[in-house]
Amino acid sequence: MTEAVQDVTGTRVQWPAVRPEVVAEVVAGLSARLQKRLDGAAAKLAERPVERTGEDWRIAVDEEAELVLHAPGGVVATSGDVRCGCLLAPACVHRAAAVTVCPLADGELPAAQAEPASADSEPPTSAPAPLAEGPQDDAPAAGTLGAAERAAVDQLHRVASAALAAGVGGTGAVLQAELLRAAHRARLAGLHRSAAAAVAVVTRVRAARSGEPDHRLADLVAGLRELLGLSTALSAAAAADTAGPGVAALRGTARQVYAPAGGLRLYGLFSEPVLTATHAGVLTWAVDAGGGLHTMAEIMPHTDAAAAAPQAVGAGNRAVRLGDAMLSHREFTRAGLAVQGATRSAAGRLGAGASVRAVRAAGAAWTAEPAARLWAEPPAAQVARALDAAALPPEVRPPGGELLFLDVTLLGAVPYGPGGEPSLLADCGGVVVALRAAHDHPGLAHRGNLALLATAPGLQLRVIGRLERSARPELRLLAVGEPPSTRPAEAPTPEPRPQDVRPPSLALPADRAGRVNLGLERLQTADLTLPPRDAAPPLTALPAGPLPPTAPVHLLSRRVEQTVTGGRAVLALGTGAARGDRARLRSAGLATGASLLEGLLGAAVDQRRDVFGRVVADDHEAFAAAWLAAAWYEEELASALCATAWSQEAPGNQL
Repeated sequence: MTEAVQDVTGTRVQWPAVRPEVVAEVVAGLSARLQKRLDGAAAKLAERPVERTGEDWRIAVDEEAELVLHAPGGVVATSGDVRCGCLLAPACVHRAAAVTVCPLADGELPAAQAEPASADSEPPTSAPAPLAEGPQDDAPAAGTLGAAERAAVDQLHRVASAALAAGVGGTGAVLQAELLRAAHRARLAGLHRSAAAAVAVVTRVRAARSGEPDHRLADLVAGLRELLGLSTALSAAAAADTAGPGVAALRGTARQVYAPAGGLRLYGLFSEPVLTATHAGVLTWAVDAGGGLHTMAEIMPHTDAAAAAPQAVGAGNRAVRLGDAMLSHREFTRAGLAVQGATRSAAGRLGAGASVRAVRAAGAAWTAEPAARLWAEPPAAQVARALDAAALPPEVRPPGGELLFLDVTLLGAVPYGPGGEPSLLADCGGVVVALRAAHDHPGLAHRGNLALLATAPGLQLRVIGRLERSARPELRLLAVGEPPSTRPAEAPTPEPRPQDVRPPSLALPADRAGRVNLGLERLQTADLTLPPRDAAPPLTALPAGPLPPTAPVHLLSRRVEQTVTGGRAVLALGTGAARGDRARLRSAGLATGASLLEGLLGAAVDQRRDVFGRVVADDHEAFAAAWLAAAWYEEELASALCATAWSQEAPGNQL
């Protein structure tokens, strides 16, 4: 429902964003009768033509009434900015339907991609306006929860449990508004992590209900798991009346704070396009002289989903916002910067304040220091580090903790995995790794570059990618470069013999400095030196026989996902068919998983009934606790299986 539609002139106009608290306030003003009609009214309104005039978005509700959304900067900031000309306004269903259709201004944007504000720099235009912080009734001591926080946690947990029990299909506009209201209350109480998690859940629920192409069920499951996990941990801390740094970490912070970093000598590594439902741009990574990672971003809201990918690619040619440096993000990936008075957030983002000074300097090859030390860490240790980083909150996650720096040899595209889909495989120190595109959008260069690389089995590469947590080794490729030379510099190059077939190699132009940003730059056939087709080296043999079976974790994970999509009632219908699943889990040695599945199914059907046999509504707290236990077990088990898969001792990994 957040996609752009065409107005009467044929121009594509996208709905403006809306603050979450505005949605909660407008929907709360509806009568119970109109709330029942809200989902249908929102679906009809989403199909109406939209016309934009300056900062006003106009929608003709019917022949007599017009709906006007006043959105300075593209964001509806107050309920008064939503005006309707019908007789029932302001308590009409049209206003509530409009804010339901609009995307949320606090939309999901990963902390590694969101541009934070700092004390020494101007906030970017893409940053949402901060919420007005109201006075607190009590000022709790550091590390403890006050009365306002406890009430906010209770409300958030109750509404989140109701949303889980209802499933995606039952979490309509009214329940979404209740969750946004609870998120706003949590934010006013200083519980920023919980508030952000709740807004992210609503965003993902909307994507699931409207069938948006970038919807992933795994993301929605992770969002609900984080939200319920935070509220449960905060409730436990409140009940125990504990104090300590753990409570502060559960609270989170409103925005990242920049701290002085002094002088830095930076060497560009790579850039990656950023593409979300509301933002597009580029994120550039650099390494300092000590091997630490830093990021710089150029991310802006996009007004048209069709233009988002070109905007992300074009952002690579925009100037780096750091001092007086006159080079683009794409150029910086092959150059360097000398920075004075640098400021840096805990997540590694560099500030662009007026006191920062930066000048262009020489870059460094990936095979030279300080970049080379990133590849010196063993792959298994890098995977363990990435899994540990993924378990941390984004605001305290080590910069680049999710990145892997590997030397690989391409094996070619062959059927791989349970479904037998063709995958580009590579040998990484004896471990077979499936290489995936970092983003599947056709407007980005990822998929085309992987297709070209698949034509060069035997090609040795130095790569950067993100770990894909899977029971088999998988990596999302971000950048590739020339591998370190294996021949001593003083050794003479032997004359090639007629029967010799040289392996494929990169033949990049000099201006690319031996590396390619796979999302921003397209490889050409001329960039690869390939042997003649009839003289190509044979594909390195994979392990003989079928790949070893994996643990049947899906027997538990599909019930966890089924709860999110269908809700408690749908899960309760499948309790009889799940008896075999519990037996299979126990036979595979996953007795804890079998017990958790049994507890989840038991909680689904454990509902009181009145004398007429009708189900009596409850708070779903016991059911949410059972689901959360199963979801966290699945999360930890998946991480353990992923770490084992990257071990050279894992069966079936060796070539």
